[in-house]
Formats: sequence, C-alpha cells, structure tokens
Amino acid sequence: MARIIAGTHKGRRLTSVPTDATRPTSDRVKESLFSRLEGYDALVDAVVVDLFAGSGALGLEARSRGARAVELVDVAEPAAATLRRNAAIADGGVTVHRTAALRHLQQRGLREAEPIELLFLDPPYDWTDAQLAEILAAALPQLHPAATIVVERDERGGEPAWPEGLERFADRAYGSTHIWFLEPE
Repeated sequence: MARIIAGTHKGRRLTSVPTDATRPTSDRVKESLFSRLEGYDALVDAVVVDLFAGSGALGLEARSRGARAVELVDVAEPAAATLRRNAAIADGGVTVHRTAALRHLQQRGLREAEPIELLFLDPPYDWTDAQLAEILAAALPQLHPAATIVVERDERGGEPAWPEGLERFADRAYGSTHIWFLEPE
C-alpha cells in the first residue's frame, strides 16, 4: 500500500486502484524523485498537474510537501474513485478530474487556469512517443517559464523525442523505470 513519505501528511496511507491497469511508483523511486524536486525548489507553493494519476501518490506527495494546488487527472473510473477518496487526506487544495489527459489540458487552457509549475506524466507503458509528444505539446503553452516536467516511462522504450520548446535537463533510471526531467526552453 502506498503512503505519503514526507511533509504535513507524512505516513498517511493511500488507497490503491483496484485494478492491474495502473503501476504505482515505488516508495524508493518516489523518495529519490521528491528529493530531486526539493533540490530544484519545485514544490513549495507550486501549481501541480498529475496526469495519469492512478492513486494520486505523486500529486498528493507534492501537496504534502508544500504545493499550493494539485490537479489529479485520470480517465478510468476506478482510478477517479480512488483519487477522490485519497484527495480527502489533503485537507483541500486538490481537485480530481475524470477525463483523458489531453482533454483536461485542452479544457484547462480554455479557462485560462494558473500556469503549471510542476507536471507529472506517467502514461501507460504502451503509449507511443507520438502520443506522449502530443500531451507535452498541449501542456507547453500552460507551463510556467520555470516549470519542471517529470516523465516516467519504461526503461526499455528509450528516451522519447521531446517536442520543440522543451529540453531534458536530467534523467535517472531505477531498474525498469526511467524518469526524465524537462523544462521549457
């Protein structure tokens, strides 16, 4: 069972999505990831969007560590129900959206929401580079100039081609999981 590792909600357990369709980020990977994000000063008072959120572990960890607002997005109803349940531990500042990632970004852009300062993308492993690039391109105009984008994928797929306007500044492999850190150019 996943848990919040640090911050104001440290130790709180998260409900898992009752399906095999999601891949929870391990605590070891999450600890390393958030250590880096704290080093980049990417968490405190940030507007966070967690696409393909699953149980919401990444977005809720960010909220626990000082993010101002978190949007948890997943298209699957079992995940959305789990997100609603888990979001309750955050004591506000978290919204849950049951919709496809691309649609969420399109709708978000129409309502001129606050710029995204931290974006998590952990799409299904069978997603193509083209699908990932489409999501990133849709997010690009909504990114804060100092935004951090975290992309988690299967190591076997290799590094995706990033859309124009984004550049990789770091990456790290954890077994079969690979995380890339991007920023607007």
